[in-house]
Amino acid sequence: MLLIKNIRIDPENPAEVSDIFIAGGKIQAVGTKLAPDLPNLTIIDGDGRTAVPGYIDQHVHILGGGGESGFASRVPELQLSECVRGGVSTVVGLLGTDSLTRSVENLVAKTKALKSEGLTAFCLTGAYEFPSPTLTGTVKKDIAFIDEVIGVKIAIADHRSSNLAKGDLIRLASQARLGGIISGKPGIVHLHVGSGKRGLGLLFDILETEDLPISVFRPTHVGRVFADAVRFAGMGGYIDFTADEGGGETARMLARAFEQAPVDRITLSTDSNGSIPKWNDRKELLRMGVGQISSMHRTVKTLVEECGVPLSMALRPVTTSVAKALGLADRKGCLAVGYDADLNLLDDRLSLSMVVTGGTVMMDGGRVLRKGMFEP
Repeated sequence: MLLIKNIRIDPENPAEVSDIFIAGGKIQAVGTKLAPDLPNLTIIDGDGRTAVPGYIDQHVHILGGGGESGFASRVPELQLSECVRGGVSTVVGLLGTDSLTRSVENLVAKTKALKSEGLTAFCLTGAYEFPSPTLTGTVKKDIAFIDEVIGVKIAIADHRSSNLAKGDLIRLASQARLGGIISGKPGIVHLHVGSGKRGLGLLFDILETEDLPISVFRPTHVGRVFADAVRFAGMGGYIDFTADEGGGETARMLARAFEQAPVDRITLSTDSNGSIPKWNDRKELLRMGVGQISSMHRTVKTLVEECGVPLSMALRPVTTSVAKALGLADRKGCLAVGYDADLNLLDDRLSLSMVVTGGTVMMDGGRVLRKGMFEP
């Protein structure tokens, strides 16, 4: 049991100070001057810091991505401490270009490992390629019968993709939707969008001629197709931007998107531990970067400090909006009674000073208290 006192939980009313009482991994009470007389209660003085919901990152290469420049370019696996330092309490793992040296079996196992280490973790079956690699033999069965699997990943508009035909994506989306309906999961098709000529054209074509709901399709890396993305969000779809290493470029793009598209349809993820290759016009690899999960908080901070976006709005793409998109709005993305006890404390410079995940203090004073089994 944990009682965090003297914190600010409403960014729009910073003068209002509250307490949060946590037990059983859930927020049990929010109010002023809470004083439960209970044994084994840990009390922490929040010292006027701002409490925000734990971040949700729906695009993480938890096994590591890469491989576009030979076997030595395989990015290492995600470690628990990386999530803790970034204030991320919920992750969705996925595969990328490389589904040869990594598999859906590995992905599900890593997802289970992160759950046992204290995170909330889900994953997506599939990868860039089509037909999609699966664990059970079909996308529909993976989603329906594997607890951690909530949808499928595929790539479009990219020279590394399988260059899907319209019918291929329709059948894939139909499987994902049916698996989701049967199991009570989102059943989404998470679409890596490259810099190809078609942009989101394939999605617009399907939505014009077929009966699949727009909620099935979740394009990410949409900064590459900004105009298409705004149009897609205006139609009622979710669009997912990818945080850049410094946070500034994506923050400025998000600020523009807030003005042109419904704010509750905009989400942000990091592509953490995935490769970020730079190609020339002939699709030759020039250089390769690596996504960092810490870029999520940097982007939020930049939105506030450099773009003038209110903190409450800057947080929405990584808390309330993404929670709703993933079917988690009844337990994630909000600091309220009954919600999971995932929260971050920000100091007066908006730096992460404490991270609480599932009611456990994972970082305090910038020092990581919980690490993965094999981390030094």
